[in-house]
Amino acid sequence: MPFPTPELAHVVYRTKRLQEMLDWYAHVFGGEIVYRNDALVFVTYGEAHHRFAFADLNVIAPEASDAEHNPVGVDHVAYDVPDLATLLASYRELKDKGIEPYWCVNHGMSASLYYADPDGNQMEFSVDCFGSAQECIDYFRSGVLNRNPVGVEFDPEEWLVELELGVKPEELFRIDDTAPVSPIRGRLERIAG
Repeated sequence: MPFPTPELAHVVYRTKRLQEMLDWYAHVFGGEIVYRNDALVFVTYGEAHHRFAFADLNVIAPEASDAEHNPVGVDHVAYDVPDLATLLASYRELKDKGIEPYWCVNHGMSASLYYADPDGNQMEFSVDCFGSAQECIDYFRSGVLNRNPVGVEFDPEEWLVELELGVKPEELFRIDDTAPVSPIRGRLERIAG
């Protein structure tokens, strides 16, 4: 199995009833907001840095109907892997089988590979960029997401080579603010303003 024992990390929802969703998840899970801007909200409970994220379709795609490109519901389900070496070894194994991610992004608190199954269901496999969930929460609360709410894309082939050459994961995780803006990041930056 390419991703040995991946653990469920978080679920991202698209919604047109953001406040109702936040209230519901606060009541049911005791959720606490760790980051919020006009378009995105990250919520945690327990020991994780975030368990849920909500994308407000009223901000992101106000003109879209539920039947169009951005319907309400689950956007993607995320799974944690133990370390960067495992994430990249799994990437290589899946690529050898013709399965490649559609998006590779370093979010700052985690680095992720996004895949879609044959039906188009989206999933994220990620590794934390810090040694503890609290450090990830501190990253959320630091304000850096106000400048860059999604992160920067990376090339897993380049990271594989660098890791094999002995570059430490902490160095690869460092976000370069001069990196090209990803299309998804760019759209959210315009919204978050």
